[in-house]
Amino acid sequence: MSADPAAAAAVAPTRLQNLAGAVALALPDFQHPVANTCGELTYEVAADRLLEVATVLRDAAHLKFELCMDVCGVDYLEHGRAEWKTQDATSSGFSRGVARAQPSEDVVAAGRRFAVVYHLLSVSLNQRLRLRVYCADDTEPMVDSVIGIWAGTNWFEREAFDMFGILFKGHPDLRRLLTDYGFIGHPFRKDFPLSGNVEVRYDPEKGRVVYQPVTIDARVLVPKVIRHDNRYDPQLTNAPVGAEGKSLG
Repeated sequence: MSADPAAAAAVAPTRLQNLAGAVALALPDFQHPVANTCGELTYEVAADRLLEVATVLRDAAHLKFELCMDVCGVDYLEHGRAEWKTQDATSSGFSRGVARAQPSEDVVAAGRRFAVVYHLLSVSLNQRLRLRVYCADDTEPMVDSVIGIWAGTNWFEREAFDMFGILFKGHPDLRRLLTDYGFIGHPFRKDFPLSGNVEVRYDPEKGRVVYQPVTIDARVLVPKVIRHDNRYDPQLTNAPVGAEGKSLG
């Protein structure tokens, strides 16, 4: 017999409350919850306390977060800003494209641009929790490596370094993971051009592959808008119409 969905939904808040209580018990001065819409507990941790908090979350009897499932970098530059209306209707219509302005550095407060998010899982207690750590330095973002606590974060930290340029102090082999040798920049940063900085082509005169500055003009297209109105009525088009008045095209 399948479980009652209503009963399962009622159990979820209780489990979160129990987990929040266990965190408060193990870390009494660690009360920095972050509001979220995914139904999981998220806490913000100061960068200088990351290793201490992570060790407690792994070892405490009522927490036992043995696994770090993922490490994600976040760039909050231009966070919450949009280049076109997507939620509200517009009376001016959409143009074919928009001119992207350069990101402004004063959009976010100092020390709040780059963050690292850790997704934790307790296999033995079947519970999840997330940590968010802000990098104090926006120019050279850096946090401590948690490889000594969760060995599986090795490649996750390398990926965040490659894509966001976030440094992990104490990582034994912090190298790029996804981009090519000699790649310049970090693709997931909000100030990285969508077309990149360098393009590769074969030069028949030199008889080899050469690197050169990108020759593509940066241009951002607007989302495709599909309007369902009488212009698409089969009676007004050349599509064949069946006996019931439905288009056969």
